[in-house]
Amino acid sequence: MEQKHFSVKDWPEDEKPRERLINKGAKSLTDAELLGILLVKGLKGKSSVEIARDLLSEVGTLRKLDAMSFSEMTALKGIGQAKYSQIKAALELGKRFVQEKNLIKKKIYNARDVVSYYKLRMRDLKKEKFNLILLDVKNKIMKDVTISEGSLTESLVHPREVLKEIVRESAASVIFLHNHPSGESYPSKNDLEITKRLIEACEIIGVKVLDHIIIGDDNFTSFAQEGLL
Repeated sequence: MEQKHFSVKDWPEDEKPRERLINKGAKSLTDAELLGILLVKGLKGKSSVEIARDLLSEVGTLRKLDAMSFSEMTALKGIGQAKYSQIKAALELGKRFVQEKNLIKKKIYNARDVVSYYKLRMRDLKKEKFNLILLDVKNKIMKDVTISEGSLTESLVHPREVLKEIVRESAASVIFLHNHPSGESYPSKNDLEITKRLIEACEIIGVKVLDHIIIGDDNFTSFAQEGLL
């Protein structure tokens, strides 16, 4: 006998994810149900929630899902260009919301303030990314600029690019920030050498380097805290 498949539309009203979200709030839904709402449509014989459940079962966590490339995610059954775009857009909005919540017009007091703002964006990157954080006289973030995106093992940073951004924005002080795709945040010899060169360059124009922070996998290293500046 042919097995009958049901879509979300066939579910009882009190079990439909969209209706439950409206009546009971988003917190009442599982990760798979929330993801299923984003995917909108399922496939023949499989609802969007079932696709989402299979996807999370295959990948493991939302964090791992966020780290997947286009080719990796679309290689999974049921995920095409449209569904990839929907998932990535939702995850990006989530990260931007956390950033707004953590550090809107907030004064920087220590390395943890910086890490809480940037870690979601940087900890799972597959290549090193070196950011320059520009601060005003009250230690509030004015702007952050990506100076370099390197290979898996190194990031090339030129002092002239750093100085150009500092002068353009009239920053009072700066913080350097980059990630280690390996997950280990302790600085390499190359990190130490680059930091020394950049500090010397900043001293020429009278701008103080407050810190250089390396983000790893749920850990970080602050040059200021470690006495490495």
